[in-house]
Order: sequence, then C-alpha cells, then structure tokens
Amino acid sequence: MSGFVIRAAEQGDLPALLTIYNHYVENTSITFDVGARTLAQRQAWFDQFGTSGRYQCLVGTKGGEVIGWACSARFKERAAYDTTVETSIYLASGEVGRGYGRRLYSALFEAIAGKDLHCAFGGVTLPNEASVGLHLAMGFTPVGVLHEAGRKFGRYWDVGWYQKNLE
Repeated sequence: MSGFVIRAAEQGDLPALLTIYNHYVENTSITFDVGARTLAQRQAWFDQFGTSGRYQCLVGTKGGEVIGWACSARFKERAAYDTTVETSIYLASGEVGRGYGRRLYSALFEAIAGKDLHCAFGGVTLPNEASVGLHLAMGFTPVGVLHEAGRKFGRYWDVGWYQKNLE
C-alpha cells in the first residue's frame, strides 16, 4: 500500500470521481442511479462538501491518480438529523480488496471526529459481502433491511442499513 495518499477532495478530482462512480452506475446494483451521471450532476453533489465540518469528501490516490473516495453527507434535511451523517465509499474497480477502503473510511472518521456528530449510517445494496464486511470491520452494526427498496437491471434489490456511533 505504499504510495497510497489520502487527502481532501479537490475540484480537479471531480472527473475521476465521476468515472469511478459511473462504472458502478452502469455495471452494478451498488448504487441505485440507473443512468450515468454527468459532470454537472456530480458537481451539485460535490458542492455539499467542505474541507472541515460534518460533510467531507476524502480521496485516495496512488501514483497521483484518484482511485477512490469516502464521504460523509447530510442524512436528511430536517434539523433533528443534523448530528447524523450518511457515509459512502467507492473504489476504482481494479482497486477493491486491497485495504484501501478501510484506510479511506478510517481517515474519514478521523476527519469528522469532534464535529458534533452522534452517528453515521451506511446503506448497502444486498448482497454485497465486501461492503458488508467493510462496514462491520469499521464498527458499524446492522440495524435493518429495506426489502425490495430499489429496482435496477429488471429486478428488485434489498438495502441493508448499518449504523456506527460516533460519540
């Protein structure tokens, strides 16, 4: 894992983030977007993040190339949810299973520590042993399953929800 660097995402990273994300949109059930996203659509997503505070996006690079990211985003709009975030993590398809996800998630939780957050949720399209394993290894616990919550590729998919207390 030498040469793997984690840092705050920058505007110039957006095309690489889009490429990584669109791979999963077009080829997997991992995300429930059903059509490739445009740069403008991902810009609107990217604009929610800062370099400090509750909502952050970190990238992992190898040889100067972005190979993944982890982020914390608003869970819901209502004010009572302000101390809760939803986390996401994506790696370039050729980089999965090498420990980068765990390092990125660890760095994200370090970055948002002390930001008046009580818990984080992660949603995982099921089945997905790798993502479930990552969430469990990072201290998340399963809290429920939304059965047949999304339709993609002509079938319905369950979503498992995982929670990590941050205090």
